Amino acid sequence: MNAHQWLVHDYEAGIGLAPSGIAPAPDPGANLAATLPVWALAAGSVAAFTAASNRIRTARGLHPVAHRIDPARINASFASDHLLRLDNRAQSSFAELSGFFPTFDGWVRTHANYPHHRARLLAALELPADAPLEYAEAALAMRRAGDIEDAAAACGAVAVRVRTEREWAESPEGRIAAAGPLVAMHARADRDTGAGLSLDAAPLQPLRGVRVLDLTRVLAGPVTTRALALLGADVLRIDPPLLPELPALYADMCQGKRSLRLDLYAQWQVFHELLAAADVLITGYRPGALTGVSAAAHPGLVHGRVSAWGEVGPWGGRRGFDSIVQAASGISIIEGAPAVPGALPAQVLDHATGYLLAAGVIDALVARARDGHGRDVRVSLARTASWLLAAPGRAVDHPPAARPDPADTVRHGGTVTAAPALAEYPDYAWPAPAYGSSAPAWLVPTR
Repeated sequence: MNAHQWLVHDYEAGIGLAPSGIAPAPDPGANLAATLPVWALAAGSVAAFTAASNRIRTARGLHPVAHRIDPARINASFASDHLLRLDNRAQSSFAELSGFFPTFDGWVRTHANYPHHRARLLAALELPADAPLEYAEAALAMRRAGDIEDAAAACGAVAVRVRTEREWAESPEGRIAAAGPLVAMHARADRDTGAGLSLDAAPLQPLRGVRVLDLTRVLAGPVTTRALALLGADVLRIDPPLLPELPALYADMCQGKRSLRLDLYAQWQVFHELLAAADVLITGYRPGALTGVSAAAHPGLVHGRVSAWGEVGPWGGRRGFDSIVQAASGISIIEGAPAVPGALPAQVLDHATGYLLAAGVIDALVARARDGHGRDVRVSLARTASWLLAAPGRAVDHPPAARPDPADTVRHGGTVTAAPALAEYPDYAWPAPAYGSSAPAWLVPTR
């Protein structure tokens, strides 16, 4: 069995088997109660991440840590939007034009949390950018769901027809989304013979000295880089100056990282110098959006990529989010009904995919230390959704999902966030810093 096959087997088996062997009775996933086996996916993805963290500990001459799967911690972390407080006030997860809407022949789910996505959705509906919600609801109700989906894709907006599980599985985009491993890893031809692992690490910071460039948003990519930061990596997040991040998402997802506002194309030389000294690049924008950013131009770089639908197929270039993938893949009908679609109790596809990518990136670093080759590590929300849909253990008569326990939070002034999913860490290294407050430089010396 070669390294690629071993890694694939490890993630698949780890997610499917780890929770049943280590989760305490009687109901570890009460906060994530759902028809689909959400707890198995959540706990299994965290277990995959902790297993990878022990592999890099071993590679760096450290003893493994006996990580404990704490259901309350995982539940709180995965449902962190329910616990988040800014200035001691709860935050809304979705904007008014984000959600399920009835159409002429079914339902659509939209995502318009960002102002530019709202403007594009209204344009797809042939409405002005300042149209009130009632106008949008009326326009949606008079159109066919498939027509709305097509018009949104043409405008760069985000809306999908709510499908059944069977409809998705039989569609070209659904079949492609379900193909391949949960975590795909491929070694590139480029090689850096000096890209080893130093011994400058600690048991709870096995990634100390690793430099991670973070070009991600909402939510899987930020979960990945936040997890890497938790293990001691120097994570520098870059946001474009003209598209600021939503404050609630930033406060929840940028803990332990540094923040830089940078125009990649106007300030290409600065970005190039940062990337040249990085160990890891994580990207989460729509496939094809970051033209000119080539990992192969930087020998030894580990490039982690997360997308909504995968990078090939009829939907390979489309935008998407956790809630949108749930709606398109049949999850919304499973968790609700054809007449009234529902949703998972948390954005589990995002969080689980984020931990899976973090595990893959760590294993790519270990492999790079052996052979010097750069590697691409790819995950997608739709592939994670296909695992969840195929997994055994559906519970149609499950209890309502309980809210996460406010005791599993950390407070910094008026900001309250969920504690890390890993029980051994009481908090992240620091709360989210002031937006754009970091210099374009690495904290740790370059190799």
